This record gives sequence, C-alpha cells and structure tokens, in this order.
Amino acid sequence: MDGQPFPPVRASDTERDKVLRELSDRVAEGRMSHETFERRVDQVLRARSNAELADIVHDLPSGNRVVNRLTGLVTSLSSMTARLESAWRAPRLPRFALPPPEPKKIVVGRAPGCHFILTDPTVSRFHAEIYQSDEGGWMVSDLGSMNGTRINGWRLTGPARVRPGDEIGFGNTRFIAAAPDLRG
Repeated sequence: MDGQPFPPVRASDTERDKVLRELSDRVAEGRMSHETFERRVDQVLRARSNAELADIVHDLPSGNRVVNRLTGLVTSLSSMTARLESAWRAPRLPRFALPPPEPKKIVVGRAPGCHFILTDPTVSRFHAEIYQSDEGGWMVSDLGSMNGTRINGWRLTGPARVRPGDEIGFGNTRFIAAAPDLRG
C-alpha cells in the first residue's frame, strides 16, 4: 500500500438524497433555473463517489437559516391567503329555514302537492321528505329521487339528521339549513 491512492468512497443513497434536497431547496428559493436543476439531478443519479456529489453542489450558496425561515413564513402566508380566497369565493347559498315543531312532515319536490316546491328540473316530483324525529330533531329522507338528496355533500342512502348550518341539496339545488323561526 506504499504510495497507492485509496479508491474513492462510494456515494450512498443517503448522500444522494441530501444533495437532491439541497438542489430542491435552491430551485425553490429561485437560486437555480429549472434546466440547471434537471441537469444536476441527472449528475447526482450518475455520481459514483462522494467527491462527485460534492462537485455538483460546491458552487451553490449554503442554506441560510434566515432565508429558510422567511421562505417557510411566505409559504404559510400564501396557503392561508389561498384558503381565505377560496372561502370568500364559495357560493352564498340561500337559507332553508327548518320549520317549527308543527307541521310534523314537509314534502319537497316539483309537484303542486308538495309543501316546498322547487322548479329545478333536477328535482323529482316528490323528491324528499323532511320530518320531525321522535327525539325532536329534524330528519331528511330521499323519496327515491333520480338525482338524490345530499347533506353536506354526501348523498343519502337512508334517513339523516339535519342541523342548522348543514348544507342540504335536492338534485342540483342547494340550501343552508337554518334554525326554525319561533317568533311568530
């Protein structure tokens, strides 16, 4: 072993992953173009030694804790803004006031004999029934309608409780359930 150089240390998957994360961070920070990123990822996958991996990232500025913190803050602020914007743009649904304790049953549909008539063609003639349960709350049951009845986006397969604030849908027509007005 006199004078013979040691063979280069083979690159491990962990080292490759670390270099790939560093490249991803730099491209996310805008310090590298997408084309350069793709070229360097290809080099990482072909690298045989730790020295080759080190050469791939040697010219990149080291990760700055302040920049990482700032990037994280901007990311969280952006996601919060997106959620607020989504909530703001959500459709304002009309209110469906749950009835007072009397009558005990309301039929919803397009037919003239229904208690609550909707003219939407996706609503069946006798679409759903809203009735008071034995425990005192309101329940909704689909009457075999073609386009279904939904509570909070879930299509009913049996009777379901309706509470104020729930979204209730008959075919494509949707409402927000409201507490009954007992002032009258």
